[in-house]
Amino acid sequence: MNTRDRDGEGRARNARPRDGLGRPLPYGAPGVERQPEGVVRSPAETVREAQRLLDAGMPFHAHEVFEDAWKSGPEASAPLWRGLAQLAVGLTHAARGNVVGGARLLRRGADGIEGLQGAPYGIDVPGLVRWAGELADRVEGAGPAVDAAREAPRLAGGLE
Repeated sequence: MNTRDRDGEGRARNARPRDGLGRPLPYGAPGVERQPEGVVRSPAETVREAQRLLDAGMPFHAHEVFEDAWKSGPEASAPLWRGLAQLAVGLTHAARGNVVGGARLLRRGADGIEGLQGAPYGIDVPGLVRWAGELADRVEGAGPAVDAAREAPRLAGGLE
């Protein structure tokens, strides 16, 4: 008998509740609502929803929003959404205390978006690259613990 959790379409999907940083909790524990997968949003809706989640200290969930945009949007936009997803996962790992993984993903995401021209969809690419580098340096330097909500970047208009 297969006891793996499955979604409505029969695909394997862990049904354990998760905390705001995406860590699995015991079955039956209260968790935060999961992001639905495969949602097609406009770029503006993607930025708005991801910013809401980042501001709430839920970068793991923001990463899922970016991943949906990356997978459902035009191929030309994939590097932007992929890089933003990596930044969100980097913040997730840093907030979980994974210094090496957090810094690595923050730098990888920054490298992925650094060469993009202009401000695609109003996103402050130079500000995000700067934010990611500064946070990665601080995390590697054994700085204070990372609070995901307090450290959340501003996607449009730079950091506040």
